[in-house]
Amino acid sequence: MGSFSISLKGRALKLLAAREHSRAELQRKLAPHETEPGELARALDELQSKGFIDEQRVIDSVLHRRASRLGASRVRQELQAKGLDPQAVANAVAALKDTELARAHDVWRRKFGRAPGDAVEQARQMRFLLTRGFGAETVRRVVRGTAVTDDGAD
Repeated sequence: MGSFSISLKGRALKLLAAREHSRAELQRKLAPHETEPGELARALDELQSKGFIDEQRVIDSVLHRRASRLGASRVRQELQAKGLDPQAVANAVAALKDTELARAHDVWRRKFGRAPGDAVEQARQMRFLLTRGFGAETVRRVVRGTAVTDDGAD
């Protein structure tokens, strides 16, 4: 082993430079590199106190990167997997519900662009949207063409 070892704080900053990480994610990723008990917790406490670790920024980042392509249930799963505060996750997901139909319609339009020609194609289109976390009623409305857009244009 070489004489140079990157510090836990340095490793955390490197991860944070790539994208926002929750404290739980950093804990999981950096635990194998901890050499003395409590060292990682102290490093993460310091980074959190200086604003390098911020749960709301993690939530905002996930919403920005994923909400245009995924339904609320998939976004909820991603946020929960990051070990974020359950109430903060619930609030973020509740805000997505208002745009769920429009987002599902947009995903469907980009992928398919036209109504299914038969039952097999309809099932394929529905499965596609369901696996992306859109709710069953939303998926039915989009694929059957009953989704209404606010601007009146399709």
